[in-house]
Amino acid sequence: MTRRIDPYSVRLFVAAARAGSIVRAAEQEHIAASALSRRLADLEHAFGTPLLVRSPRGISLTEAGRLVLARGERIDEDLRALVREVQTEGDEVRGTVRLYANMSAVIGFLPERLQRFMAAHPRVTISLHEEDTRDVVRACLDDRADIGVGVDVPVPAGLDAWFFASDPLHVVLPAGHALAAHEALGFAQVLQHPLIGVHAGGALDRSLQERADALGMRFAPKVSVSSFDAVCRMVEAGLGIAVIPQSAAMAYAGNARFERRALDEPWAARKLHLYALHRTPQPRAVQALLDGLRG
Repeated sequence: MTRRIDPYSVRLFVAAARAGSIVRAAEQEHIAASALSRRLADLEHAFGTPLLVRSPRGISLTEAGRLVLARGERIDEDLRALVREVQTEGDEVRGTVRLYANMSAVIGFLPERLQRFMAAHPRVTISLHEEDTRDVVRACLDDRADIGVGVDVPVPAGLDAWFFASDPLHVVLPAGHALAAHEALGFAQVLQHPLIGVHAGGALDRSLQERADALGMRFAPKVSVSSFDAVCRMVEAGLGIAVIPQSAAMAYAGNARFERRALDEPWAARKLHLYALHRTPQPRAVQALLDGLRG
């Protein structure tokens, strides 16, 4: 029976159990949901017992499934550690680096830096996942990510952090908007106009709500969407104005249909940091990417 239980299927089971969804796990592992589902069914057949309870809301674990998850996580980590050890051998840097990054880093900074790194290290593969900063940090702590990129936050014990980029907040306005007469805008001015929000509950959304509360005002977007390009389309259509990182404003609001103004607040000087689980030494591919992103 053990010959029918392969490590890749165990890894997929662990991913599905953590995600609580076959679809989300398939996206994370870059495999078709139907293929992942077949792998899980084959694994259950090999064990001779159900491991998952499937429902329209997602999946949950049976008692046997909880046992397989606990042991499977250790097996998966042992295999990953073995791969990292093997990859430190030899002269050429090679291997896979798990990189988790927030939306503004993915849009504004990583593409060119990753292109330069991969040109210099063609044997290194980057597995890139876009997540909110809170989830980026959690993935690093859980050793699901080798490197994370997100907004500057207090560093939890066990993580190292380095400055990555400055990405101050800007206000995006439709062309001809009344606020465009100002060179820079205070947040209180912005809050007096209809707003477009992005990623409700995300790091930026929470920060803007806290800043509005401090002013005794409300941050209550008329429309909330899930991406910066969608935010800019809503602004372009005249539905409101938005506070987004400069990187996103330059990428999606860099034409004559928009006005961009700096947000004139001390807290708007937003910084992005690199995060990584403290290891001495880091696997060579991970260290090479850290050096490349910090350079």
